[in-house]
Amino acid sequence: MPAYELAQLNIGRVKGSLDSPGMADFVASLDRINALADASPGFLWRLKGEGDDATSLRPIGEQVLVNMSVWKDVDSLRKYVYRSAHAEVLRRRDEWFDRMSDAAIVLWWVRAGHRPSVDEALSRLELLRSQGPTSEAFTFRAIYPVPGAVENVGIDLGDECPAT
Repeated sequence: MPAYELAQLNIGRVKGSLDSPGMADFVASLDRINALADASPGFLWRLKGEGDDATSLRPIGEQVLVNMSVWKDVDSLRKYVYRSAHAEVLRRRDEWFDRMSDAAIVLWWVRAGHRPSVDEALSRLELLRSQGPTSEAFTFRAIYPVPGAVENVGIDLGDECPAT
């Protein structure tokens, strides 16, 4: 069993209330996209409020939605986000969410089995915003390895055993 899992938080400032006509397609997609996440390889957990999603949770303001989940690894999350039906919804995000000037997505490693709180996740987002990507808070564009992982330094020793 791996010692670490990947946590992610993303936030978005909605352009209207969830019961407005402009948000109807987004709201209609929630159950399908959440079910897709739940069934995706590498998915472990997602934040839920009232109902089967997190739209009722508004820890940083009424206009900001939070989404948080835990995955086996970066590749599992990346495949779900960019290579599944989720990508279709992602392409339409400008219809439903305002562009944010600060980082809106943060990734970080958690001990296997740990399920982060919203406060923990928001502190990781603030860390990313204040310090940029670090091993404690990073992005898909600047991924940090699992804590304690040995990185391949790329030394080519050829075909011969270096001990001979």
